[in-house]
Amino acid sequence: MSRTSIKRALIASSFALALTAAFSAGAQPVAQSTTSALPDANLYTSYYFGSGYQNVTWIVCGSTAATEGCYGSGTLGPFGKAGALLQSDPVEYEGAVIRYIYVVDTAAGTGKSVKLDVYKKSDVTTNTGNTTTVTLVKAVPLPQLVGGAGATAYLAANSGYLFVGTNLSTDAIKLEKTNLTNTFAYGGFSPALNLAGISADSSGNVTMTYGSAAAGGFTGNIQIGADGSLLGDGGGAWVSLNPAIGLITDALPTSDTFPVNKMHVRLKKNVVTQGAAGQ
Repeated sequence: MSRTSIKRALIASSFALALTAAFSAGAQPVAQSTTSALPDANLYTSYYFGSGYQNVTWIVCGSTAATEGCYGSGTLGPFGKAGALLQSDPVEYEGAVIRYIYVVDTAAGTGKSVKLDVYKKSDVTTNTGNTTTVTLVKAVPLPQLVGGAGATAYLAANSGYLFVGTNLSTDAIKLEKTNLTNTFAYGGFSPALNLAGISADSSGNVTMTYGSAAAGGFTGNIQIGADGSLLGDGGGAWVSLNPAIGLITDALPTSDTFPVNKMHVRLKKNVVTQGAAGQ
C-alpha cells in the first residue's frame, strides 16, 4: 500500500460567488472574551433531533442575575439528514455573544449530496432575560464528498479550519472558517481507502483516519496541525484524543502491529545545537 497521500487544492469559484454579505457581516470577530466573563456564562443550549434527523430543535435555559428558567427556542433545518453538528467557541461582540453552529447534511438535494450549513447564534443577555437569534448565514455544497443512505458524517474543527468527511468518501475536506470558499482535499491512498473518522486534540491538531474495520484491512492516516499545515501521513489507523468528547471506536480499524518506522527523531532545519564543550 502506498503511504503517500494525494493532497489536492480544490478551489471552487462557485463558492466564491456564493459568499454573501450576510456571512461577511456575521464573520467571527477577532476580539474574544473568556467564557467565565461572558454575559451568558450561566446559560446553556440543548438540542434534540426530529424524525429522520431532518430538523434540530434548540432551547436556551439557565439563569441571569435576577431570573432563571428557559428563555427561547427554535429550529434548525430542514435537512435531508443532519449527520454531524459542531458549535464554535463563543465570542463577545457589540453586546452580543456570538457562536457558529455547523451542520453537515448527508442527504441534501436529491438525498445523495453533502452540504455544510452554517448558522450564526447570537445571545443578548441582561439582568432579567436573554434573547437568542439563530440565522442561516451560509450553505456550502461539498460535491467532493459522497452522501446518501448509509453515509456517516465526520466533523472536527480547530481555531482556523473545519474538517468534514463521510464514511463513503475517500477524501476529507478542509475549509477555512473565515470564508468557507477555499477547500483542500486529503486522501488519495492506494489502494483507495474510505474515511473512518476525524478526531482532534485540545491543541487543535486533527487526525483523519482511513481504512476498513475488517481485520487485516489496509489503514492510513493524515495529521494536520493547528495552523492547518500537514504534520504527517502514512499507514496506520492513528487517532487524536481530547478532554471533552470520548472517541467512539466502533467504526475504526484495528491493528496488532506497531509501525516501528514511525519512531524517529531528527534535527530541525536551521537549528544550531550546543556541543559538550559549549560550542
